[in-house]
Amino acid sequence: MGRGKIKISRIENKITRQVTFAKRRAGLLKKTHELAVLCDAQIGLIIFSANGKLYDFCSDPLSMQNIIQKYQLTTGTRIVEQNDTEQLHGEMRRIISETQNLQLSLQRYTGEDLSSLTLGELNELEQVLVHASHNVRARKFEILQQQMENLQRKKQLLEQDNEHIFHLIKEHQATAAAYEEQNQVHVTKIEEVERMGMNNNNINWNRNGNVLDQFPFSGEVQPSSVLQLATLHDHHNLNPNRLLPTQPNLREYTLD
Repeated sequence: MGRGKIKISRIENKITRQVTFAKRRAGLLKKTHELAVLCDAQIGLIIFSANGKLYDFCSDPLSMQNIIQKYQLTTGTRIVEQNDTEQLHGEMRRIISETQNLQLSLQRYTGEDLSSLTLGELNELEQVLVHASHNVRARKFEILQQQMENLQRKKQLLEQDNEHIFHLIKEHQATAAAYEEQNQVHVTKIEEVERMGMNNNNINWNRNGNVLDQFPFSGEVQPSSVLQLATLHDHHNLNPNRLLPTQPNLREYTLD
């Protein structure tokens, strides 16, 4: 089954157009080379792409210049050769004239050379300068307005930053005050615990004093603590006339 005929028209898609150009160009060059070899034909092929890139083919042993000259002789046409030197001189004269006119206009606008101007030319120059001054003044006011708007935006941004920093400082101060209050409460609790400990010590000392009051000591030194009381109690219970068991003489016993 063969391919269907395609519509011959310009391809709108740029990428598709480039791909088609590359394929068709290669096929055309191939067919031209085959025609020149098989049929001994003298062929000159010139192709310019859409971007201006040149592709050419010339059958051996001729060159492209030989093909063009043979084409001119056969058709009776001749390509007009331009004189590049004359063209360059004309371009230089045009540039020099434009430069002189610009220098003269600049001198007139700056007020350096006004002697050669007539009254009408001076009036025209005045109108041009007035119009230019209006344009300069309008542009200056436009730039000033833009700068004022930029300053207003910067001011708003700075105010927002200052407000944010102020809130952060307030939050930090509130956190510090809460932390200080918490520390104060902790210190107060520690002081209360210390006072309770001191009260417990006083109660213990009072209890010891009550125990000592239960043991009357007449004519003797009053003990100051329960430990001294126990020592004195053991001392009074000790009988000096009580016989203590003697230590056995180990020498009297012998081993059987």
